[in-house]
Amino acid sequence: MMGLGWVGAILVGAGWLALGYCFGARYPPARIVLSARLAKKTALANDANGNKKKKKNKDPLEIDNLADILQDFKMVLVVRNDLKMGKGKIAAQCSHATLGLYKKLLHRAPKALNRWEMCAQPKVVVKIESEEDMLVLQERAKSLKLPTHITIDAGRTQIAPNSRTVMAILGPIEVVDDVTGGLKLL
Repeated sequence: MMGLGWVGAILVGAGWLALGYCFGARYPPARIVLSARLAKKTALANDANGNKKKKKNKDPLEIDNLADILQDFKMVLVVRNDLKMGKGKIAAQCSHATLGLYKKLLHRAPKALNRWEMCAQPKVVVKIESEEDMLVLQERAKSLKLPTHITIDAGRTQIAPNSRTVMAILGPIEVVDDVTGGLKLL
């Protein structure tokens, strides 16, 4: 009789562990805490007179609807090759672009962001030859309802101030490839 209690305790513990894993994979703890804190901060804001008024939230992005339909998402980072940035500079600018797009999607397309995270956050870095080409590519992405973020450098180190350095694009693999598939890897 005592052995059955011990086995039962292990089975119950394993069940709770599996449930915790499934819940944690679907709703990461940091996201739950951050979302709750942000909801409190953005729901009400004080104006100059101390009166509380509601802030206007930006509309959700259409890419969020695709997260319910399509499985595989990726991010492509498009780096301007004409700026002749060093490897470290490119790494920093790609990090800025990734974080900028992530912050944009966190509240406006959380399902799309979650889908990308569940795909192991794939990122591909490609090169483009000019700022004009990058802006044309951004318009193409926008026409397909893909979210983008372009990093603009402050100009403190290698390149001129206000230079557009890297553009991040996130979405379903097939749609993103329609925009960036012709570019070469960096």
